[in-house]
Amino acid sequence: MYITCLDMEGVLVPEIWIAFARESGIPELKKTTRDEPDYNKLMNYRLDILREHKLGLKEIQDTIAKIDPMPGAKEFLDELRTFSQVIILSDTFTQFATPLMKNLGWPTIFCNTLEVATGGEITGFKMRQENQKYHAVKALQSIGYDTIASGDSFNDLAMIKQSQAGFLFKTTEAIKNDNPDIPAFEEYDELLSAIKNVML
Repeated sequence: MYITCLDMEGVLVPEIWIAFARESGIPELKKTTRDEPDYNKLMNYRLDILREHKLGLKEIQDTIAKIDPMPGAKEFLDELRTFSQVIILSDTFTQFATPLMKNLGWPTIFCNTLEVATGGEITGFKMRQENQKYHAVKALQSIGYDTIASGDSFNDLAMIKQSQAGFLFKTTEAIKNDNPDIPAFEEYDELLSAIKNVML
């Protein structure tokens, strides 16, 4: 029995921090897990910038409210869920993900939590566990599931490599070149076909 595990940002919805970088006019916030493999380092870098510019959760949520799924993402997810259980494994935060999940038809998501002061300042973040995507896949396998995983960034590679089948999707040339053994796709119909072929 298969479960498909998908990354969210860059796969189903645009990168939140890139959208916020544009909205806020702070180009330093465009850095993502495609650029920095160490997620804790990346988030602390982001929080330092937010403090410097006195920006908090509300400003980011205002940007998220304007983000739509990538063209074709909801249709892809709807079709995928007709023949596979699906879990979104994301390093984002519940405070960011909820409106995005609504736009995607409420798929199941495992993610993390922000620590927010009463005034809205983001004071920290709580990861469910380190390398949570890999551990989620391992846990699913431990209860009898085969996993198929797909993502676009450094923090997706562990779950992709641990899974019975894994695919890169809309990733960078650098990540593709470093992982030539992992099939890489750019279009949802290609990814859907590849997942179906695994399950046949």
